[in-house]
Amino acid sequence: MVALKTASEIDAMAAAGAVVAEALRAVAAHAVPGRSTAELDEVAAGVLARHGATSPFLNYHPSWAASPFPAVLCTSVNDAVVHGIPKADLLADGDLVSIDFGAVLHGWCGDAARSFVVGTAAPEDAALIAATDAALAAGIAAVRPGNTLGDVGHAIGTSARRAGFGMLADHGGHGIGRTMHEAPHVPNEGTPGKGMTLRPGLVIAIEPMLIADGTDDYRHDADGWTLRTATGARAAHSEHTVAVTADGARILTL
Repeated sequence: MVALKTASEIDAMAAAGAVVAEALRAVAAHAVPGRSTAELDEVAAGVLARHGATSPFLNYHPSWAASPFPAVLCTSVNDAVVHGIPKADLLADGDLVSIDFGAVLHGWCGDAARSFVVGTAAPEDAALIAATDAALAAGIAAVRPGNTLGDVGHAIGTSARRAGFGMLADHGGHGIGRTMHEAPHVPNEGTPGKGMTLRPGLVIAIEPMLIADGTDDYRHDADGWTLRTATGARAAHSEHTVAVTADGARILTL
C-alpha cells in the first residue's frame, strides 16, 4: 500500500534528507587518492552520530541477501554500479566512485546518491556522471500531480538512452517514508501516461544508474551485495528523495 505523507511529515523527511546531504558532501570531500572506502564509511557514520540519526543501511537484510549489509555507506568503484561494501582497498587517482547513503531521523528516512571522480577525471567519466545527473533531473522534472510513474520512467530513460548510455537492468527507485523501501517501485524506463498517478504527499527516491558502454547487464560479486557491470564498463549512480507537492517536486536531499 502507498502511504501519502502530510506536509509536516514531509518537513520531517527533509530534516533527515539534510543529514544525508551533509554526509554525501563530507564523504566526497574526504575521497582523495590513498584513502580507503572504509575510511569514507567512518566519515558518514560520524555525520549520523553528530545528528543523533541512525542508518537504514547498516544490518539491512532483505530476503535476497545472504548476509546483512555491514556498513552505513554504499561505495561502488569503477565497474561497480550499486551496493558496494566499504573496504580497506585504497582509492587511486581517476577512480569513479558512487556513494549511496541513508539516514533515519526521528523515525523518518532520507536516501540519496552521487557519483564523482577521485583526483583527475577522464572526459568520458565526466560525461557519464553528467548524463546520470541529467537523467535524475529529467525524472524529477516529471514529478507533478496528475503525471504518472510511467512519465517519470520515460523521462529518465529517454535522457539516458539519447546520451548513449545503458541502464542497470531490473533496478529503479522506490517509495520512502518510515522505512527506506516502501511502495511504489519507481521505474527508470516507462511509458508515458502509464502506471500510478502521482498525488501530493507521495514521496519517492528516484535513482538512475547508467553504464558507460550502453549495456544493461550486471553480475553479483562474491560478497552477495555488490553489483558490477557484466562487461567491466564503468557506471554512475545519482539519487534524490523527492516529494510530490501541489506545486510539483520538492527535493528533500539537496
